[in-house]
Amino acid sequence: MLYYLFTWLNEHMHIPGAGLFQYISFRTAMAVIVSLIITTVFGSRLIRLLHRKQVGETVRDLGLEGEKQKQGTPTMGGLIIIAGILIPTLLFAKLDNIYVIVLIITTLWMGAIGFLDDYIKVFRKNKEGLAGRFKVIGQIGLGVFIAVTMYFHPSIVVREQVTNPSYSVPVSVVINPSTGEKTYVEDVKSSKTNIPFYKNNEFDYAKSLSFLGISGTWITFGMTLLVIVFIVTAVSNGANITDGIDGLATGTSAIMGITLAILAYVSGNVIFSDYLNIMYIPNSGELVIFAGAFIGACTGFLWYNAYPAQVFMGDTGSLTIGGIIAAFAILIRKELLIPILCGVFLIENLSVIMQVSYFKYTKKKFGEGRRIFLMSPLHHHYQKKGYHESKIVTRFVIVSIMLAILTIVTLKIR
Repeated sequence: MLYYLFTWLNEHMHIPGAGLFQYISFRTAMAVIVSLIITTVFGSRLIRLLHRKQVGETVRDLGLEGEKQKQGTPTMGGLIIIAGILIPTLLFAKLDNIYVIVLIITTLWMGAIGFLDDYIKVFRKNKEGLAGRFKVIGQIGLGVFIAVTMYFHPSIVVREQVTNPSYSVPVSVVINPSTGEKTYVEDVKSSKTNIPFYKNNEFDYAKSLSFLGISGTWITFGMTLLVIVFIVTAVSNGANITDGIDGLATGTSAIMGITLAILAYVSGNVIFSDYLNIMYIPNSGELVIFAGAFIGACTGFLWYNAYPAQVFMGDTGSLTIGGIIAAFAILIRKELLIPILCGVFLIENLSVIMQVSYFKYTKKKFGEGRRIFLMSPLHHHYQKKGYHESKIVTRFVIVSIMLAILTIVTLKIR
């Protein structure tokens, strides 16, 4: 909203400084600052309110050190994160941008699912919360929404070089300043995405089943839909599973947010995208403002969520964070980098799958269930081994930083 106000003031009243709001870098910085203020200053008030309403965490007895001290700690703190994301975005982003709209809907969508889960746990005194199948239905619904929007919305396009322009769509001419050579480019609907460690750095969903002789518009959409639904479900569940000790999900998510901001900036910038030889996505640079708000919200929440936590984000926060990271990567066509970028979430997910699968297999074969880890998810395994929560979180964050750097480096390693 402030973007439109200051644009009008700059055009009609020529107020000094109003033109700053035209710059993505300035609006991103403001989004980070406002988000930090909201989560740190107003976060304390929400925590006091949650205390008064007795919205406390019911901790299951897992036999972990320090577990009983967390009993009654306020939960549903994800509301702080959601406010820290949405308010700066509404203030500083272009609200008619389809990419921003999709992420706002994603935030509200996953926030509502998480809030309902926490509400059932806290106020209905049901420790299981929202049934797992309803969570999955909600995640699939979000994936379907993102896939349909990506595939059919006319504003979601990529810029491609053409040798014989058809002029059925607007064609631009790019002149190489060194050689004077002219290149024709046009914005087109595309089913392509970026793929790491590959020479041409592109993968086309339309050709994914071509080796079977299967092709067509609906086949392409079906493949896109399956991939997007899987990613949204996997990443949101990964964030939810990772949120098991103080500051772990928030700290790692902030690192992922910074990486996504960098990727969105280079994808939405003609010069950088050309230099890095990645597809240019018109208007996607606006996502950097959303990423700034996300980074600020996660970092500000750490003020209260770092060990010993004064508040837990609950599913309200963890499902929202996971959904945002998945949707963001999909929108900038970097979803195939998620196994690297979200490596911590992936490892946590796999540790649970491996533990449960191996336990069931050994129980069926030997009559007694056996375990790979002392406890899953993986962070609980290290707790059982005697590592302090703070050390586990610090090391997981370091791993997340290494994975983030590797994610960015893939833009050049092919």
